[in-house]
Amino acid sequence: MDSKVNFQPIPARNTNSLLSLEEEKQKFLTEYPDFQKSSVLENMRKVDYPNLDQHGHIYLDFTGAGLYAQSQVQKHQDLLKNNVFGNPHSSNPTSLAATRLIERTRETILTFFNADPQEYVCIITNNASGALKLVGESYPFSANSHYLLTYDNHNSVNGIREFARAKGAQINYIPVLLPDLQMDQQELSCQLKNNSPDTHSLFAYPAQSNFSGVQHSLEWIQVAQEAGWDVLLDAAAFVPTNSLNLQKYHPDFVTLSFYKMFGYPTGIGLLLARRKTLSKLHRPWFAGGTITVASVKGDKYYLHQGAEGFEDGTLDYLNIPAIEIGLKHILFCRCSTK
Repeated sequence: MDSKVNFQPIPARNTNSLLSLEEEKQKFLTEYPDFQKSSVLENMRKVDYPNLDQHGHIYLDFTGAGLYAQSQVQKHQDLLKNNVFGNPHSSNPTSLAATRLIERTRETILTFFNADPQEYVCIITNNASGALKLVGESYPFSANSHYLLTYDNHNSVNGIREFARAKGAQINYIPVLLPDLQMDQQELSCQLKNNSPDTHSLFAYPAQSNFSGVQHSLEWIQVAQEAGWDVLLDAAAFVPTNSLNLQKYHPDFVTLSFYKMFGYPTGIGLLLARRKTLSKLHRPWFAGGTITVASVKGDKYYLHQGAEGFEDGTLDYLNIPAIEIGLKHILFCRCSTK
């Protein structure tokens, strides 16, 4: 059997068909005049996302990844072409330039989520899963602890149960109920009360389910904390299309990946941690970049305080500035479409 496939060229549209499309468009706009307000989005698509039309794409996989704008890539390229950046673990001029950009990016991130820098630490990771692993491996689970999570958590949140189980913690799940797939609030209330205030217990749930798209109430953060729980909020699916205000809500840990928000760059995630809760975490190892000093003969080491103690090795210092560019692009889009 001949395995070759014969592709037929798509016939070019004739003038009459283009005219009929324009007539149909005008008819539609007459019937639905409010649709004219979307012209700003149409213009944005033409300017910043022309490759969609060039390649005939209809992109719907925004749960998988956001789309990057051409202006993002161009601004990042201009930054790299017109500067010299070195490893931020050094103190030469190129390294100090990279350090300044990284710290400015942290400030931009905290501002974007309305997070008080006196309350929250911005820890840069490889992705959301890496941020979740940091919490799981470092959280002080014990035989008296509880790890509570919902049925519709991402597998990287489910995976934390293996760290909890290894330390003897009790693991419980909150079911979601038909037909709307919201959490079973009665069961959640009962489980939250089943906790001793002198233990370290962790409640983890998604602000928006990656499985169903359901958005769970952020009010449960305070309810859980008042019952003595630390709260891990998986915001990866929520923040691409919603504002997360960390002045109003105060989860102990927030995890996300930036490519879900604005497509570029990939390979950079985030752990936002409350300083007072971060102090509970105890890393099971140390790495380059996380320590102030390590003694071979003395068999001792001293971790950096704050974010640096959780950022293993050399940060992706050439791509991190693209995060600030992406966040500013999101803010511009929001202002343009109001």
